[in-house]
Amino acid sequence: MPEPETGKPDAPAQPAHPHTATLKRLEQSSGSLAAQAIARMDETLPWYRAMPPENRSWIGLVAQAGIAAFTEWFRQPDAPQAISTDVFGTAPRELTRAITLRQTVEMVRTTIEVMESAIDEVAAPGDESVLREALLVYAREIAFATAQVYAQAAEARGAWDARLESLVVNAVLSGEADEGAVSRAAALGWNSPEHVCVVLGTAPDGDSELTVEAIRRAARHAKLQVLTGVLGDRLVVIAGGRNDPLAVAKSLIGPFAQGPVVAGPVVPDLLAATRSAQAAAAGLKACTAWQDAPRPVLADDLLPERAIASDPSAREQLVEEIYRPLEEAGAALLETLSVYLEQASSLEGAARMLFVHPNTVRYRLRRVTDVTGWSPSDVRSAFTLRIALILGRLADGDPQL
Repeated sequence: MPEPETGKPDAPAQPAHPHTATLKRLEQSSGSLAAQAIARMDETLPWYRAMPPENRSWIGLVAQAGIAAFTEWFRQPDAPQAISTDVFGTAPRELTRAITLRQTVEMVRTTIEVMESAIDEVAAPGDESVLREALLVYAREIAFATAQVYAQAAEARGAWDARLESLVVNAVLSGEADEGAVSRAAALGWNSPEHVCVVLGTAPDGDSELTVEAIRRAARHAKLQVLTGVLGDRLVVIAGGRNDPLAVAKSLIGPFAQGPVVAGPVVPDLLAATRSAQAAAAGLKACTAWQDAPRPVLADDLLPERAIASDPSAREQLVEEIYRPLEEAGAALLETLSVYLEQASSLEGAARMLFVHPNTVRYRLRRVTDVTGWSPSDVRSAFTLRIALILGRLADGDPQL
């Protein structure tokens, strides 16, 4: 009797592999080839021998997966393959941090060399050239897969680092820097330099990542450590490694947009960088009041404008660094400076008002410069000294100021 029809067409027969004998021998040799590759790595790669056992075991699995993936690829060379998933998916993502790209290339090269040296033994008679050509093509594919894995890891790490850096910069600028911010900065490669200052200015239009990278290039050229970010329309740079904030600002000024660039005072470490950042921010806000301000400018050079703009730290600094030292140096210096400024910086006029010789006025003014660091004969310094005298008198009249 004829067989009953099932209604289903017969499945097409799979075509036989053109190199069945070689494929079978390759499947049988995969374990020994992986063992030889691991032995060769242990013999020729010092960094492999120095690794902890756990990482070495993961690398062994990667080598085994690579040989198994080649076997499967040789079986079906036209089938779509995901070599990076097949080979590198056996190891945890952390392995890309444990070994460098160079070390991974050495590992792949060693494995390929072991497989290449075994071609004459593994290939069936007459298939040597076929297997060698297949291995060359596979080596190219595995090289691209290696580059892809590390590129993806670097991209993810770069995005994470950018977010981490932004958190540190924002913490410093907002006054919330703590030991956690220091730890995050250390994870970004910040080596706790002794001298730190903050530079603020306007961020240029366009891609903020390009601006940040330009700052990093300028910092490398100037041998500075930096943490930087674009916050709103402001470009913030925390720079370490030099005790001259003006020189730091000049070396980093290129990527800033047009407009004022203000450098805060030098502080000893990242935890104290908030003081520098707040001074720079206050200076950036008050800089419009000094139309001829240099670019870049120090926040301390903007003390009078900052004080007028209600910056309490600037007011305190003017009183404590100018008025109080003059007060302690004697009433004669305060009186002479006050009269000199009231007399439109005239030595003779001040001398007449004080009933002293002009040389006495000149000597006392030199003493004012020695005590405060500001010269009454300089127009800009005279303005700063005048504001300091006003604030000092107000503070004496009302202790709450």
